[in-house]
Amino acid sequence: MKPAEEPDPGQGDVPGRIRFREWIGKYAAILVALILTAGCILASPFLQPPYLLSILVILCSGILYLIRGTRAISISIIVLAILYGLGWLPLLIFVITLGIVVGGEIAYRASRGGHHRYLTYIAASSAGGGLVVLYLAAIGYLEQIRPLLLFLILLGVLVAVLLKAALQERNDILMVEGLGVAMTMYLFADLNIPVENMALLTTAAIIALSFGYLAYRFGVADMSGLFSGSLVGIIIIVFADVRWFLVMLVFLVIGSAATRYRYDAKAAAGIGESHGGVRGYVNVFANGLVGVAAAVLYSLSGGSPLALALYLGAIATAAADTMGGEIGMTSKDPVLITTFEPVPKGTNGGVTLLGEAAALVASFAIALTAFLLGLGDLRILLAVTIAGFLGCNVDSLVGAVFENRGFIGNAGTNLIATFAGGLIAILLAILLVL
Repeated sequence: MKPAEEPDPGQGDVPGRIRFREWIGKYAAILVALILTAGCILASPFLQPPYLLSILVILCSGILYLIRGTRAISISIIVLAILYGLGWLPLLIFVITLGIVVGGEIAYRASRGGHHRYLTYIAASSAGGGLVVLYLAAIGYLEQIRPLLLFLILLGVLVAVLLKAALQERNDILMVEGLGVAMTMYLFADLNIPVENMALLTTAAIIALSFGYLAYRFGVADMSGLFSGSLVGIIIIVFADVRWFLVMLVFLVIGSAATRYRYDAKAAAGIGESHGGVRGYVNVFANGLVGVAAAVLYSLSGGSPLALALYLGAIATAAADTMGGEIGMTSKDPVLITTFEPVPKGTNGGVTLLGEAAALVASFAIALTAFLLGLGDLRILLAVTIAGFLGCNVDSLVGAVFENRGFIGNAGTNLIATFAGGLIAILLAILLVL
């Protein structure tokens, strides 16, 4: 028998060496990006005026751009540095954004595939933003760590992970993340709304994220819908009242139940919601953006009943439109709302008696929920019921006139309708209540 050849000591495990080089190449680039970001954050309070730091960061990021695997990160840092150097971003927002986006991205790349990457991203980006705040407090740049700062970090993290989930395929995703996080935090910081109740902030985060997760687990929302819904929920609870969120929750239950009603039959006919009726961030924002604006206005106005009417009218419209459309599609002989001519099922602007009745029931359910929660009296119940029903028909009208001609998409139609329903509720509230 021929003796086995001895391995060449100089060769070693070739595949293992190749894997080691790949590992070094991958994580060395990430380490360089981390060092640059940390150096930028550490130096930022001491390099004034802002353009000095901006120039230094741009030069360093230009070198970072030449390293394979860090180009996206370097572009994101450069864009933020330019905004800071021009004086368009405060130092606090600038460095927290860097901590969130770069910290989250490094953890995201280092973790394995699967949905748990988003949990890693949330943990790392939260830690990144939190460490920045602790550092600024330690050197005396911040007198104290206020709950408002933690609220801004929470918003920034949710916006970052939402964009990560929604825009995975885009090459410029990191730049979009950086701009999205910075602009969101800057907007809410500039509003100067007092967020001083730490218990409320913690409760809002737990409630909104829990219901977002449940919506994802039960197939009501996808990953982007989970994070966008959580973002909407936190803003509503913090700026208005947890009862407002419960009204939103009733809408989600109504919408989910209506979508699943005879879904197989609707899908077979080609008129069912895509992806099994699972909602994404576009649907969440189209139906919830007016509600978010109403919650912020409620806080800014010191609890104006008109802001409450705007919110309830918008949510009632969203519920009426969803239930009326989903139930109405199972009825026979829909007609176009503008001409009353028969149209195929699923046509934008098509209405049926069954759908109109379902819309009225859904609108009443939202109004009744608000009434039972103590958000208004019988006059508000009447105003919101009417507003939601009329807002639903505005949706049909806009769909028939504009969406069928390709001037606007479904999300735009929903946004216009919810805004119209909110305005109708305000007018009715003025007539019936004020």
